Amino acid sequence: MQRWFILSAIGRDRPGLVAELARLVLDSDANVEDSRMTILGTDFAVILLCSSSRTDAGDRLAVGAKQLERDHGLTILLRHLEGGNRPAVPSVGSQLYRVVAAGEDKAGIVAGICGALADHGANIVDLSTRSQPGPGGSPHYQMTILVEVPDSLGEERLRVALEGEGDRLVIDVDIARERQE
Repeated sequence: MQRWFILSAIGRDRPGLVAELARLVLDSDANVEDSRMTILGTDFAVILLCSSSRTDAGDRLAVGAKQLERDHGLTILLRHLEGGNRPAVPSVGSQLYRVVAAGEDKAGIVAGICGALADHGANIVDLSTRSQPGPGGSPHYQMTILVEVPDSLGEERLRVALEGEGDRLVIDVDIARERQE
């Protein structure tokens, strides 16, 4: 029987963190199935989806994670996924869309756009944001979201809601159906 785990870690960025975490998974007789990794501020953050057929994989991951926390000052969370792995994206009965919100950097963009998506039953499957100098040096913010939109909702209703939120926030919001491979 396949067992599934989420392992997340945060710590001061430095070379070798990914190798150490990958070694932990391998030494626990588990496999990295999916991952997201990035540098945020001065810290490195990672989320790993791992699987193993070994009954003791969770215990082995937990012991190794504690060792990495002690040795390298990481904060690690390990979670067993009771229901197993999620079906592929997009889920049955939904379509995948890309939403891009961009404009002057200000508080409330993430909350506003994500709130509009939640209010319409759309499920966020990936989100990334960036703030960088824009024209004239003022901060420019961009958020890119992959979202599962229920077939019953439809693109036009969601577009109207997102454009309304964009008008309220004084930012541009675009939505486009994502190509399926």
